[in-house]
Amino acid sequence: MKTFASSQTNPGTIRPFRLETTQAELQDLKQRLSMTRWPDELPGAGWNYGAPLSLVKDMAAYWEHSFDWTKQEQRLNSYPQFMTTIDIRSSEPGAVPLMLIHGWPSSPVEFLELVGPLTDPTSYGGDAADAFHLVIPSLPGFGLSGPTTDTGWSPSRAAQALDTLMTLLGYEQYGVQGGDMGAMIAPEIGRIAAGRVIGVHVNAATMGFVPFGAIEDDVFASLTDTEKVRVGRLGHFMKERFGFNMIQSTRPQTLAYGLHDSPAGLLAWTCELFNGFGDTVDAVDRDTFLTNLMLYWLTGTANSSTRMYYEGAHDPGAWAPKDMSPTPVGVAVFQLSDVAIRHFAEQGNRIVHWSEFERGTHFAAIDAPDLMIKDIRTFFRNVL
Repeated sequence: MKTFASSQTNPGTIRPFRLETTQAELQDLKQRLSMTRWPDELPGAGWNYGAPLSLVKDMAAYWEHSFDWTKQEQRLNSYPQFMTTIDIRSSEPGAVPLMLIHGWPSSPVEFLELVGPLTDPTSYGGDAADAFHLVIPSLPGFGLSGPTTDTGWSPSRAAQALDTLMTLLGYEQYGVQGGDMGAMIAPEIGRIAAGRVIGVHVNAATMGFVPFGAIEDDVFASLTDTEKVRVGRLGHFMKERFGFNMIQSTRPQTLAYGLHDSPAGLLAWTCELFNGFGDTVDAVDRDTFLTNLMLYWLTGTANSSTRMYYEGAHDPGAWAPKDMSPTPVGVAVFQLSDVAIRHFAEQGNRIVHWSEFERGTHFAAIDAPDLMIKDIRTFFRNVL
């Protein structure tokens, strides 16, 4: 589906574009939603079997009848946009280049509330010394980057590509922030470009920041009560909510027929993940949720985005022990859903900053942007 207008320049250059969704695309979406064949549901099942029918039907009705994509498209077009990136420069001459990396099923929409305060802190009651030039890419195969066309696009390969992007943009040194899959990619960039990366800040961190497998008795005994709660939360997630990962890591093409063809299917699958770590879908307002979802629907990237799970699961290097990264790493833990535990994070990361917050979910940049902004500023102020 063609959803943007791009200038025609030579391959390898950065091509500016604007989102331009056609009425035919929007009408097709509404028609598909109106013709959804809804499944049955067991009485009182709640979330036990997956996304509840009442929630998905209600969200689908809002998507069909009330959601204003044109308004959201105009908001996205108000920022300078380039093929695979949103590169937003601060007016402050000493601003620090900072890449923000989303995860799945997310997009640069996750960071919209961070853009103003991070690029123009003085207008938001902050200090000019905390200004950043932001680069907010769509991951390869996700949303506005369009579908990938060859195999091997693992998180490690994405890390290589994103470092190359920063070189192309002319940034000799820069910082990185990432959540979810972005919290896998960001530390990898800190390893492969250690001499260039000032620091890595993560939230919603899992691989490399949590235990996989049994925990020794003495290690478990040394954990705080809060950390033991996280171990239990992680165990419950792996037992009851990890099915999406197994499917996407083994048979993404089979899943794609439903996600690519049915907006209700894509909606339900994505609702499940926004609710996956004990968050609630209501923690993210509907317009933000659906704006993010539209970037997958309109670009046809539900399939290629889930393939990154397959590529990561079949990348031997992803599962090899990691040497200690020389790059400073900061971790923000949002207590309502995050599972990072410092003991395990310190085994492969040079942790110099660790914050824990009583509110905020897996998508803290959306539902707790004030805390995220403050923590990013504090971390980079201390590593510069």
